[in-house]
Order: sequence, then structure tokens, then C-alpha cells
Amino acid sequence: MKKYLSTTLSKYLLCVIILALITLINLNDIYAQTYNIDGTVSNSHLIPIAGVNVSVLNTNYGSATDEQGRYEIKNLSQGIYTIEFSAIGFEKLKLDSIIINDESITLNIMLTEIIFESEEVLITAGKYEQKKSELPVSSEILYGKEFTDRNFSNLEDAIRFVPGVIMTEDQVSIRGSSGYSRGSGSRALVAIDGLPFNTGDTGEIVWEMIPVTELQRVEIIKGPASSLYGSSAIGGVINALTKNISDKPTTIINGFYGIYDSPYYSEWDWSGEKRPFNGLTLSHSNEFDNFGFNISFTRLEESGYKQDDDFKKYIGFLKTVYNFTTVSSLTFIANSFNKQAGNFLYWKDSHNALIPPDQNLGDRIETNRYLFGLIFKTLISDKTILNVKTSYYRNYFKDNETNPNESTSNLYRGEIQLNTSVNDFIILTGGLDGNFSTVNSTLFGNPEAFGIGSYLVGDINFNFSLIVSMGIRYDYSKLDTLNGAGAISPKLGLNYRLFEELILRSSIGTGFRAPTLSEAFTSTSTGGITVKPNPNIKAEHNLTFELGINYTPFAPLNLDLAFFQSEYYDLIEPGIDPSDGLVFFSNVVRARIQGYEAAAVFEMIQNQLSLSFGYTYLWTQDLEKDEELRYRPRHVLYSSIEFRKWNFELGINFRYTSRVEEIDEELVDLGIVVDGDLRVPVYTTDVNLGYNFYSFDLPLNVYLNIKNIFNYNYVELIGNLRQIRSYSFGFNLSF
Repeated sequence: MKKYLSTTLSKYLLCVIILALITLINLNDIYAQTYNIDGTVSNSHLIPIAGVNVSVLNTNYGSATDEQGRYEIKNLSQGIYTIEFSAIGFEKLKLDSIIINDESITLNIMLTEIIFESEEVLITAGKYEQKKSELPVSSEILYGKEFTDRNFSNLEDAIRFVPGVIMTEDQVSIRGSSGYSRGSGSRALVAIDGLPFNTGDTGEIVWEMIPVTELQRVEIIKGPASSLYGSSAIGGVINALTKNISDKPTTIINGFYGIYDSPYYSEWDWSGEKRPFNGLTLSHSNEFDNFGFNISFTRLEESGYKQDDDFKKYIGFLKTVYNFTTVSSLTFIANSFNKQAGNFLYWKDSHNALIPPDQNLGDRIETNRYLFGLIFKTLISDKTILNVKTSYYRNYFKDNETNPNESTSNLYRGEIQLNTSVNDFIILTGGLDGNFSTVNSTLFGNPEAFGIGSYLVGDINFNFSLIVSMGIRYDYSKLDTLNGAGAISPKLGLNYRLFEELILRSSIGTGFRAPTLSEAFTSTSTGGITVKPNPNIKAEHNLTFELGINYTPFAPLNLDLAFFQSEYYDLIEPGIDPSDGLVFFSNVVRARIQGYEAAAVFEMIQNQLSLSFGYTYLWTQDLEKDEELRYRPRHVLYSSIEFRKWNFELGINFRYTSRVEEIDEELVDLGIVVDGDLRVPVYTTDVNLGYNFYSFDLPLNVYLNIKNIFNYNYVELIGNLRQIRSYSFGFNLSF
């Protein structure tokens, strides 16, 4: 019996042990179950980022993204984790409370490019890469993301919010260098990838031709840059730099639709409906071995909040790059612009502010413009880079007057530039450039013009915290039958880092600007305004001085202050000849512009909440007439606040411009522009909201923009009411 019980107990215990072992094995299998975290990482343009470090904090687990921006972290147990994403040039991102329960998860992440004032790099100031903090002149950078976020379909609208830059309709003034010359001339040189963009007949800037969806950034140099860029840069330089070509197939669809609100006063509501506007851009980028390209097409359409101010615009853009070797490449750029539009010059009167005068009803214009450029770049030695740039710019314009105004211009440009590092302390930049233009026009006749220039600039970095920039340029310009004019333009700039957080800068230089063909030879009548030629017009010169301070008292706050003064000699301004009442361009014998500029950027909550502020004070004088220069406001203020969190973005932008003291009073006195003396200070506020769906594995950004949210009524140019309140919805899809 005992033997039986013993045997039975043994068997029972054996069964219990076996069952326990099976249970333990099953439990071990359960607790040994592991999971993965995977996904992709992209930048703000939804382009994948390679080499991003992905770390699970407080563990030994981690990964890095591949060429397609993909990553995967394996063998994670159930639990709550903190994941960190980091890469050079991007803001670090930390995700807390990532819960793994009973399945693997996918996290698609978007990193934001780091924008630190002291580390921003420009190529426009010296025609080679330089840190912004090391420049002797004031500068600003606009990033391409701003154009999409705020639905800017025109670069002109974006630069209105740059400190020190003033727009009067479509004409730009940097620190008061320009007033308004009705489509003729510019004192700022505008370029696309370093190729000058001013037309061959009027010398004007066609902002709407620049494809804003293709821009990586826009660099703005304040003050004369004639020592490097020549005639048109007497007031500064605006260089639009296009995006780099993607090494993977990337297609972007960008579109928007909006409406203008009803006018503030019901008597202004000429149409009885809300006027729509829309735009669509298709672009594609790819690279094959040594060849890559960006191509895009944009269509813009607007019915116009003013009568006869509608338009249809078509913009084409192509950029190709062929790399012969790792240090030698050829870039081809083609930019086309075609427009059919109304031609609203000024209002009928203040009670009919959105209607043109009866004699101008039905005015139309047609424009076709084409720019082609080649840029060859090669390293010819370990320390010397050669750049060769050529371009051709064709401009055609026609209106539907009884005797149509029509003009065709052809502008050819070329430049050879060498950049060499003499040693570890000295960098020299020198070159030759030239241009030749022909015009066939009912407005200007058939004149020809040419110009040549040569320059040499040296930047010296001393062993201590001092950088000295010295340069000189010679220009010669000849306009058809007018006498030729030449000028030597020297410059000197200093940049001294007094402390790590305090930088002093100073510059002094001269500028030179030859009159454009339109300023010298225009003979036309349009909209009741008759313009006559001035065969005695001369080139203009200036001498400009700047003293600037950049101070970072603590990391989230950056302050910048600049004082400037410009002396102008033979400044070209439009006016009325009292002998016959006709408009003509003439030389203001002496003018002076003084002022100061203050700017601040405050990162109140890092990577989430920031505040920026910019103020410009201008005091301008026509020293001959003892009055202010026309269309130069005394005070200009910009401020913005931006909030970014949870894939959400909010921006509020405010702009104030004081009432302009001097305008074209003659046009009012002669009765050409009725009520043209009515003008007020400018107060405008824009709001933009955005949300990205990338965390939902959808490469889509959406935006809502409200411009002039308080529907404030104002003019920049007499008799021309600026945009009333508008609402627009936009999207950016990348795949």
C-alpha cells in the first residue's frame, strides 16, 4: 500500500512539476514578446532626411535614418518610452510618453531647420559663403517656408515685412533709397541665383515673374553694393536663391483658393460680389547620376477687388545641374512669365475708389518675359574657384491704348569671377562683367545701351576678432546718344566681435547708378499722364555710412541696431516741368537720407513661441528744395508672433507705416488724380494658421490665411487703394 501511495505521489508531483514548467515557459514567452518602432523623418518641405539619430532615452536602444529617411528600432518590451530625434542643422525633437502596449507602432516625424542668427550663411554680400554675424553690413534672410505658410504668390508681398524695406506698389526702397518712379528704374539690384533680374528697357523689377514656390531663401543686403554688383545696386541687393535639386524623385503640388471680402464702404462695392483668386503650382525634382533638375509650372488667376485689375499669369521655371566632376558643374536656368491683365492706374475719385476714370475703363496689358541663364562653376586649384555667368532676358509689353504703347527689349549679360584664398586669413574676390541691351519701342524709340565693370574685394580675418573688407569697382555706362559715364566705387567694412555676445560692424562706400533707357527716352501718354524724354539726364552717385551693433544678452534674445546716412548727388526723380506741365525724369541736385534701424528676435519658448520686431526711422531731405523726398515714410514698424506645437502653426504679423509727407502733388493740382492727396498711416494685420498631417503618414500641409484682417483702407501710391481683407485656404502636398 505504501509503495502504491509513494508511486502515485511521485507521479502526481511529476505532473505538477511538468505543468509548472509548461506554465513558466508560456509566461516567459509572454513576457519575452518584443515590439518595434519605425517610421520616417523629413524636413519642413517634407523631404526625407538621412542620418538622423533616433534614441530611446535611458536605454541602449537606437537607430539612424537611411537615405529615404526611414528608421526602425527593434526588440522593445511593453512600456512607456521617451524618443529623441537629432541631426545637424535641425532642432532636436523629444517625444515623451510613447506607449508600447501589445503592438508595434509607427512614428513619422518632421524636423525643423535650425535658424540661429549667428550661424546664418549668406553668399550675396561677398559673392561667396559668409556667416551673417561676420558681415560688415546689415542683411536679412527670408526663408522659402514663409512664402507657403503665408500664401505669398509674389515676392513683392513678402519683402514688405522686412525691416528697412519699403514698398510703394511694385517699387522697392531699401532704407529710403527710392521713392516711386512709375515703372522706371530701381536702386536695388534683384537677382535669381545671382543672375540680375532688372529689365533692359525700364530697369524695373518684375516681382511676379519670380517663382516663389521654388525659392530656398532670399538674401537682402542693405546699403550700396556697387563695389561688387555695379550700377543698379546703389541702394542694395535682393538675391532670390532657388531650391537645391532633390536626390530622390520629389513631386510637390501647391494650391490655394481665396476671396476678397466686401469693401469697407458699400458705395465702393462696384461688383456686388466677393471677388475670388486662386493659384496652382506643380513641380518635380529628381537626380540621375551626374544630372539633376527642378521643373515647375504655376498658374495664378484673380478677378480683382478693383475694376479692371484682374489678371491671369503663367510662370514656368526650369533648373538643371550637370556635375562634370565633384568640383565642376554647369547650371542652366529658364524662367518664363506670361500675363494678360487689366491696367488700373488710379481711382475715379475717393467715392469711387475701386473704379478707374471713365477714359481708362477697359485698359488692358499683355506681357511676355523670358530669362535664360548659364552658370559654370569649377575649382581650378585647391584654393581658387572660377564662376562664369551668362544670361539673356527678353521683355515684351503691350497695352490697348488707341495708339498702343509697345516695347521689346533684349538684355545680354556676362560675368567672370574668381574667388581665391590667399592664405588662412585673406580671401580675394575679383571679376569682370558686362551688359548690352537693345530696345524696339513706341515709348522709348530704338536705343541701345551697354555697360562694363571690373571689381576686386578682399576680406581679411585677423588673429583676433576683427574682419576687414575692402573693395573697389570701376563702371562705365553708355546710353545710345547720351554721353558715357564712368565711376569708381570703393568700400571699406569692419566687423569686430568685442565679446562673444556683442558684435560691432561699420561700413562706408560709394554707389553709382546710370539712368535707364526709359528715364532718358520715354515719350508717351497714358491715363492722362504725358511723359517726355530728358536728353540731359546724368548718372547719380551716393556716399553711404553705416554703424551697427548686434547683441545677444542671452540665448533666446537677439538685438540689432544700425545707424546710417546716405548723401546722394544728382539723384534721379520724376517731376513735372513747370514750363509745359509734362512729366519727366531729372536729377535732384543734392539729397540726404539719415536714419536708424532696430530689430529684435525673442524665442520666448524654445522651438514653440517666438516674437520678432523691426523699426526703421527715416529722415530724408531734398537739400535744394528744403523738403522731404517723395514717398519716403518717416516711421516703419513690423512685428510678428509665431507659435508652433502639436503639428500646428499660428502666425500674427503687423505692419505700420507713417503717413507719407511728400507725394506727386502736381498730379493732384492738375486734376489728373482726383482726391489724390488723401492718404493715411498704414496699419495692417495678417493672420496665418497651418497644420501638417505628416504624423498621420500623410505628406500634406494645409494653411488658412487672413490678410488685412481689420479691413483697413490705405494707399501707398496716390489714388490706388491697397488690398482689402481677404481669406484664402492653401495646401502643400509632397510625394
